[in-house]
Amino acid sequence: MKFLSLLGRSRRTLPIVIVILCLLAGQAYCELMLPNYMSNVVNVGIMQGGVETAVPQEIRETTMQGLGMMMPKEDQQFVAGLYTADPARKGVLKLKPPGDLGSTKTEQENTMSRLDTVFTNAIVAAINAQGTMIPDQIDSMKTSAAVAFVQQEYKAIGLDMQVVQNAYMKPTAQNMILFASGSAVAAILVGLLASLTAAGIGRFLRRDSFAQIMSFSGVEMEHFSPASLITRSTNDIQQIQMTMTMFLRMVLYAPVMAVGGIIMVSRTDTGLSWIIVVAVVVLAAVIGTLLGITMPKFQRMQPLIDDVNLVSREILTGLPVIRAFCREDSEKERFDKANTALYRTQLFTNRAMVLFFPMIMVIMNIVTVGIVWYGGHNIDAGVMKVGDLMAFISYTMFIVMSFMMLSMIMVMLPRAAVAAGRVLEVITTKSSLSDKPEAALRDEEFLSRMKERDGGRIVFDDVNFRFHDAEEDTLLDVSFTAEPGRTTAIIGGTGSGKSTLVQLVPRLFDVTKGRVTIDGIDVRDVSQHALRSSLGFVPQKGMLFSGTIETNLKYAGEQVTDEDIQRAAEIAQASDFIEEKEEGFKSPVAQSGSNVSGGQRQRLAIARALAERPKIIIFDDSFSALDFKTDANLRRALAQNAGDSTILIVAQRLATILRADKIIVLDEGRIVGEGTHRELMQTCEVYQDIARSQLSEEELCA
Repeated sequence: MKFLSLLGRSRRTLPIVIVILCLLAGQAYCELMLPNYMSNVVNVGIMQGGVETAVPQEIRETTMQGLGMMMPKEDQQFVAGLYTADPARKGVLKLKPPGDLGSTKTEQENTMSRLDTVFTNAIVAAINAQGTMIPDQIDSMKTSAAVAFVQQEYKAIGLDMQVVQNAYMKPTAQNMILFASGSAVAAILVGLLASLTAAGIGRFLRRDSFAQIMSFSGVEMEHFSPASLITRSTNDIQQIQMTMTMFLRMVLYAPVMAVGGIIMVSRTDTGLSWIIVVAVVVLAAVIGTLLGITMPKFQRMQPLIDDVNLVSREILTGLPVIRAFCREDSEKERFDKANTALYRTQLFTNRAMVLFFPMIMVIMNIVTVGIVWYGGHNIDAGVMKVGDLMAFISYTMFIVMSFMMLSMIMVMLPRAAVAAGRVLEVITTKSSLSDKPEAALRDEEFLSRMKERDGGRIVFDDVNFRFHDAEEDTLLDVSFTAEPGRTTAIIGGTGSGKSTLVQLVPRLFDVTKGRVTIDGIDVRDVSQHALRSSLGFVPQKGMLFSGTIETNLKYAGEQVTDEDIQRAAEIAQASDFIEEKEEGFKSPVAQSGSNVSGGQRQRLAIARALAERPKIIIFDDSFSALDFKTDANLRRALAQNAGDSTILIVAQRLATILRADKIIVLDEGRIVGEGTHRELMQTCEVYQDIARSQLSEEELCA
């Protein structure tokens, strides 16, 4: 059901599916008609020389008189009224044109059917009178004898039998070409529309899943994992798209062909329908067994691909660490374990499929042999025609092939259903961070306050925070104010909650208790876009995107000018190494900034945050990759050029925040000290321990 629900994700899908259904019905009709025409070509065109019924189009008067003697008086009068003298041939009677046989097509068909019965009975009676007995219960022998009599009559009249045969074969061949062309055109259109529909659904799924992923908070990212999200957005959607194409082309077509084939077989009086029943039962047993064995394996396939991607991503990302600790062999074993699990599952399912198709072919061949064997005996006994046998075989193959197509899809559906469930899980998962319905109403007020000279005041009011899967709070009763035009630094031991604290300002997480306000407005009361567009955030890891230095520094949008990025580069102390490059700001940046050093990458990340001239700037331990001289120059330039901004700095290195206007000391999620460096050296024991571990005696007394 999850897989089928994907058909409704696009408004344009349903009309296309309806068109595909109509085309498939047309294709099935055309293909089901072809064996019937083939049967007529063999039975009538070849075996009967183009003479379709026992009704002669032309007949000698003497022959008519002889046959009239074998007819009841009522039939004699009926036949006599439908024939007239042929002016071109003396002593020959000619069947009147169709318009004289009835005013409507139905009346004409009823007249011809009665004529056929009358002539067949009269001809058989005449033959039996001559001593050649034709069993009265075998209609096929009676029809063949009557047609042979008409052929002899045509020859006696002097008609060219090749012309008679061509007169029947030509329109029949034209009809076969017409139906074959219609089937081909329908198949091409169905293939095109199915591919377009599947590609469109794949596009919509990728768009929707990516948009949803972009809204995820850290909670959802931890739940799914990046490796799993990549697999769901690529491999899973590709699996859905491929199965959707097969589904629209086969699953909707196969039942039509199977039902149509059964109906057409039931119309052929061959006495071989029991072979179809046996074949269908055997096929159902084989398909059921195959699905029962392979379905659990197909359901495990996508999670196993997740595992391979996860291990690959970890190894490729951590390759320097792996080499540094000489762990290449153990990581190869870890990858080989995940890879082998996927390999064994795929090998099992592939072997099952390899075994399945020969079994289907064996069943088809046995069915064909059975039909030919029993059909041959019936032909020899005169109760069946060669063309009927050929048509029966064709319809039987339609039925068997339909079941085979259904089985192919049924094998693919479990894996596609798992993939569909995984993709829908991503799309339907709501982010734990969402805007309030009335948030947009406060955006204008919030942005206008931020533009004021004293705008950007951050207040933490009795804030608690706990991660979704944690048993204890990470932050407890945190309250402080970061003033505009001042630098507020946050320091503490590893795991004390420094980064978590500053991530509450741009709402990368939401507080568990209390509130964070900017200029008196709770950050949860405005839209995330308005909030974050007013902030400059530099994370611990300076992440750059593939492109150029210019595109990275203008990442905030088109409102960032060339002057803005030049100014930001100067403040971030990045101008020197940028100017040294031949292409300057147009210099290429590789994925994740791998073609620049750690310090250069960090300075570019800082410049990117400063380029939009934000009112609030947050540095999450962003100076750790800088040398002391660059660190000092950057902080000096920052004080000179961003003096009216609210600056929050998370640092491990005390020298970076020594001259901050306010220093917040965290210990196990609680504020244990607040003040300047001098004040904390006198009042905060935790700060004193940090200072003594990093500063000299002269710096401590400064």
